[in-house]
Amino acid sequence: MEFLTVMLAATTTADPNVMARALVLMGCAIGAGLALIAGIGPGIGEGFAVGKACEAIARQPEQKGSVTTTMLMGCAVAETTGLYGFIIGLLLIFLAPGMFLRRL
Repeated sequence: MEFLTVMLAATTTADPNVMARALVLMGCAIGAGLALIAGIGPGIGEGFAVGKACEAIARQPEQKGSVTTTMLMGCAVAETTGLYGFIIGLLLIFLAPGMFLRRL
């Protein structure tokens, strides 16, 4: 809601401070959206890994335990990139605007 208020004030006034606040909030919102797109890659990679693990288990059922363990470890490592993107998005939405706007 603060974003809309600042943007409305930026369009109705010529105060450079208000314009700077609007640009900071806009940049943080765009950056957060881009950071959350990072969740697409791990989803695709994990789906591919699970599919290949199912194929491997179908070919060699006796290796089910080792294939499953390796797949789960790989999925956990791949998921960290999505979590990093999510954390960066949250920081840009909630923390960064306050840090930048205190200086204005």
